[in-house]
Amino acid sequence: MQPNTNGQATSQATGFGTQRAGQPGPLSGVRVLDLSAYIAGPYGCSLLADQGADVIKVEPPVGDNLRKYPSTLESESRAFLGVNRSKLGVVLDLKAPADLDRLLALVRESDVLVHNFRPSVPGRLGIGYAQLAAVNPRLIYCAVTGYGEAGPLKDKAGYDQVLQTMTGMCTLQGKHGGPPEILYGSVVDYYASALVAGGVASALYEREKSGVGQYVGVSLLRAALTMQSARMVWADSEPRDVGRDMRSGGITGIHPTRDGYLYISANTPHFWRALCEKTGLGELLSTDRYDSVRKRAQHQGEILPKLHAALQQRSALEWEAEFGEEVPCAAARSVEDMFDFPQVLAEEMVTTFDHPVVGRYRGFTRAVKFGRTPGPEPFAAPALDQHGDTVREAADRLAGRG
Repeated sequence: MQPNTNGQATSQATGFGTQRAGQPGPLSGVRVLDLSAYIAGPYGCSLLADQGADVIKVEPPVGDNLRKYPSTLESESRAFLGVNRSKLGVVLDLKAPADLDRLLALVRESDVLVHNFRPSVPGRLGIGYAQLAAVNPRLIYCAVTGYGEAGPLKDKAGYDQVLQTMTGMCTLQGKHGGPPEILYGSVVDYYASALVAGGVASALYEREKSGVGQYVGVSLLRAALTMQSARMVWADSEPRDVGRDMRSGGITGIHPTRDGYLYISANTPHFWRALCEKTGLGELLSTDRYDSVRKRAQHQGEILPKLHAALQQRSALEWEAEFGEEVPCAAARSVEDMFDFPQVLAEEMVTTFDHPVVGRYRGFTRAVKFGRTPGPEPFAAPALDQHGDTVREAADRLAGRG
């Protein structure tokens, strides 16, 4: 995509017979082959597409497993639509010589390849890093694994909630003395997708200096521990069971109101004072028993009954308006509320997509805002093999068979 002489965006072919409308992005002109499935790899590639990269999603004949996940949409998985926006879709059976040749032809003309096969699989398919680097030395090759490329678990399948449970996230999420609790929402997968996009972008930047590509490794294990960097500190003098929970305790948390629930964070002296004054609990300010976050956590059994009684005077939304900027808080909402939430709309985070099977649906647009190169307009996730004929014909031409 290039602006014309009038400063307006023009549509330009991606090289595979398609066009993207809108402004150029930081990665416009970069071609990405997305062979990954589920969430971490695919959404990482969507983040690259948000920035202008041309992404081809390459699926096996049975499709990405995420297409089969439970969904209240009859014709397609809601999860698949959400993590695969702005991609072309093609089916290639890499066990079939003709389709493997097509993929290799695409690799020669691409900048990035992303997959989430276990480490032992790519070589058997003929798409290991060394094999593809021989085809295209400038290729950025990103492998998303469960546990990394070495060690006793390297060929074990990795899944978000398995890694949450293994790495201590669920133990610390649970209530003190209670059972571990899962963090729903695939937080490890989504954080890994950010590492995919960031790692690939950094490798592309380095390639501009060196002229050669490289291997980029992202694992769910590494993502889960990266998310816990503040917990992953163990001084030599500390015992094993030193407290590592990052929650403030006490006042900070979700509280019931007359109608709905309200999250409150009042850790600083300024916010604590405002909370007490606005809820009519000014007497709590008159004692040094509550004059620090640590003390308030220690004496929460005395404070919370009074706070909860005061919060019963209004609804969560009313308290949210009352506290304004003086007490950090948020009424508990459903994700459906976000589609029409004024701040979300002001930031243009939601748009309408047209899908050949699902029809029209609203969804998220892009994760990063760029002032000068905002990127082309997003488009709907592909139906299975939606652009197959176009991409296969382009691959055959590149292979000299067209």
